[in-house]
Amino acid sequence: MVRRLLTFPVLLGLGMASGAAIAQVAPPVEAKSTLPVEGRLPTLDGATTWIGSPALTAASLRGKVVLVDFWTYSCINSLRQVPFLRAWAQHYAGHGLVVIGVHSPEFAFEKNLENVRRAVTDIAPGFPVAVDSDHAVWQAFDNEYWPALYIVDGEGRIRHKVFGEGEYAETEASIRQLLTEAGQTNLPPALTSVRTVGVEVQADWNDLRTEETYVGAARAQRFVSPGGMSRGRQHTYAAPKDLSNGDWGLAGDWTVGNESALANGAGARIVFRFHARDVNLVMGPSAAGKPVRFHVLVDGKPVGADHGVDLDADGRGTVTVPRMYQLVRQQKAIQDRTVEIVFDDPGVQAYSFTFG
Repeated sequence: MVRRLLTFPVLLGLGMASGAAIAQVAPPVEAKSTLPVEGRLPTLDGATTWIGSPALTAASLRGKVVLVDFWTYSCINSLRQVPFLRAWAQHYAGHGLVVIGVHSPEFAFEKNLENVRRAVTDIAPGFPVAVDSDHAVWQAFDNEYWPALYIVDGEGRIRHKVFGEGEYAETEASIRQLLTEAGQTNLPPALTSVRTVGVEVQADWNDLRTEETYVGAARAQRFVSPGGMSRGRQHTYAAPKDLSNGDWGLAGDWTVGNESALANGAGARIVFRFHARDVNLVMGPSAAGKPVRFHVLVDGKPVGADHGVDLDADGRGTVTVPRMYQLVRQQKAIQDRTVEIVFDDPGVQAYSFTFG
């Protein structure tokens, strides 16, 4: 069963700026005296293609320490992990570490190779990506989570696993131990900080009290528009009047499918009561090449200085391709607030909310 891991505690300092921040990694730690053997590196043959590298195989990777990262490009949990993977790939590039991203999609649009190539270019992970659109590599690992890390020693044995964000100091310690076991000497010092930018800035875990929420009917929860959700048919919704943290609703003309909700007319809205620093929404245009303009209000007012990286100073943005859009990044004290996304054009497809 495919499911997303929502949150794990992260041992980091928290960057609050909307631009760059420095994530302070927890003090370096020693790996376990003996890392257990937890299986062998399965075949990577199920990848439909590779980005940034010729196809890699278990045989070609023998002698290397390999970090395999299962991710999907619209997942905020995956995106917040990328700067650490990027930093390790660069820091240990000359010391026998190979980092591989396995892109296993959650939503249908993430199976589109053009979308994946664009995302990899924009994210610039700095390591090869195996495109796993059929989940063949995912199944070979018997994996269940985004993100998930598997660290493999020079003999092809899985020696360390991490499911979800966090445990960065422990993961690097395991990498260093396995590099040493593989005969590497004169390793550089362990990292003490990693630069993060935009959506990669680590979550404010102390104030994150709203869970990931799907908009599509198959997994939607806490939908409170009057009359409930009309699945699979066009319907005019009214915005709910009273919202508690985690409650949300639609207003205007929408068709709610299994994965997403489609706005049929201009002026359609989504309202959501949240308690978090950041608000993100996975969405895309229903017709390729046809942008959808939108604007964001918080507690009925323009979002202002609390706008996310995908909005301008007036709180306006445009949906151009299917991906995650950061709508809100609050700069001051966090409290329960209501975000309202108003779509000035028809045709948006909204998939899921995430928070940080």
